[in-house]
Amino acid sequence: MWQRVVVVLVATGVMCGGRLAAEPVRINTLGWMQGCWQLTSNGRTIDEQWMAPGGGAMLGTSRTVVNGTLTEFEFVVLREKGETLVYEAHPAGQFGASFTLASTDATSVVFENLTHDFPQRIGYRRHGDRLDAWIEGTLDGRAQRAEFPYARVACPAK
Repeated sequence: MWQRVVVVLVATGVMCGGRLAAEPVRINTLGWMQGCWQLTSNGRTIDEQWMAPGGGAMLGTSRTVVNGTLTEFEFVVLREKGETLVYEAHPAGQFGASFTLASTDATSVVFENLTHDFPQRIGYRRHGDRLDAWIEGTLDGRAQRAEFPYARVACPAK
């Protein structure tokens, strides 16, 4: 019985996050993330900026400022790797980590690394002039999730 299921899935193509699993995913599909995004709350401002797709990659930076002082920053490379995409995070003062594409559609993407301490998943969803980002996973045996509802802002001129 299971052989027939496999044959049907192979013959028809398996849907994965709104795309056929057999289709290669290219960085241009995430062009909706490009631009400058900001979250301000309780004296904390997080700026996230994504360059346009180019050369099979997108570069992103993030900066957190609390009461006028830089408290965190991160560099990210989203790149094509074979038939899929990889999210390579380089947070300040920490080892880098890679997360592989888990799902994507026209306005959202999720990357996953189940062996990473925390987070195990990183996601983005675009809603017009909003970019909702989140990290989630298990930390100390408990499910955790942090959300970052960014608004589009003008990119700095300099």
